[in-house]
Amino acid sequence: MKFKLQITKNGIPLYAGDYDIVDANSFGQACTDACRKIKERHMSKERSIGALMEHLDDGVLNQLNGAHIILEKA
Repeated sequence: MKFKLQITKNGIPLYAGDYDIVDANSFGQACTDACRKIKERHMSKERSIGALMEHLDDGVLNQLNGAHIILEKA
């Protein structure tokens, strides 16, 4: 089934994407993909390699702490 996966925090959208989710494995893959894309977007905003290395480990976890995952049929 096609679902729209949305991740929000304090009402602010962090990510949205469409996925074919049929079981726990495909749900896990969708969440993994969403986290990877959030991390890539976070990394692309860093201005220097030094800043990137400092924030590499904590960027996505800090963004996702307290976030909500929403699934809607597409």
